[in-house]
Amino acid sequence: MTARRGAEAPLLEAEGLALQVGGRWLCCEFSLTLAAGECLALLGPNGAGKTTLLHTLAGLREPTAGRVRIGGRPYAAWPAPEAARFRGLLAQQQPDHFAASVLETVLIGRHPHLGRWGWEGAEDERIARDALAAVGLAGFAQRDVLTLSGGERQRVAIAALLVQAPRLYLLDEPLNHLDLHHQIATLDMFRRLVREDAGGPGRGVVMVLHDIDLAARYADHVILLDGRGGVRAGERDSVLRPDLLSHAFGHPLRRYEVDGRVTFIPD
Repeated sequence: MTARRGAEAPLLEAEGLALQVGGRWLCCEFSLTLAAGECLALLGPNGAGKTTLLHTLAGLREPTAGRVRIGGRPYAAWPAPEAARFRGLLAQQQPDHFAASVLETVLIGRHPHLGRWGWEGAEDERIARDALAAVGLAGFAQRDVLTLSGGERQRVAIAALLVQAPRLYLLDEPLNHLDLHHQIATLDMFRRLVREDAGGPGRGVVMVLHDIDLAARYADHVILLDGRGGVRAGERDSVLRPDLLSHAFGHPLRRYEVDGRVTFIPD
């Protein structure tokens, strides 16, 4: 999908990006561009560097080589509150050290929109309650987060990201702890957010996934890390090929089409 505003800078750009950690190369140089209305999936075996790459794209660490830009500017050119309103990160883990209500936890996502001494108001609470309803937790506002299941806590984290309302969503394993119903509901929701933003500023999604079939279903672009420093980045169908996937995951895969959907099955 192409951007709806031809003159607008891409939401995310990586140019000549390469990452090295502890003397090990996670990926060699590659480039990518993500426009409004698009979804990018990061795939690869365990330990390949997907989270490290996502954190680099989020501006939380410097690349070994290359540059990252959001909205046409490097992170150094963004004031921190403005960057937090432009891009939001869903972390892989959600540690809770103290008791708090679900509503209080979700309202944390409104902090980039408040002044230094600002407090959440009625409109912020309305946005938070709408986000809880969007993830199927409308009746959970007063629950203690310490009493939630793993899947419920994950949906609370997603709701907090929704109330942050960034243009660029960066999701590290958003399907953690979710059952099949909520996996599909979550991916459908983010796809609607980026593709049905009629009249809005335009949004995009980058997500770390483990399910190749879901990447084939929801992604426009894919970055495939092989765990040995190799990387393939490009349009979904040019990367999701049996030979490339078999090499990256270390097991032969076959591609099939079932009722119009692409699926990959291990040999």
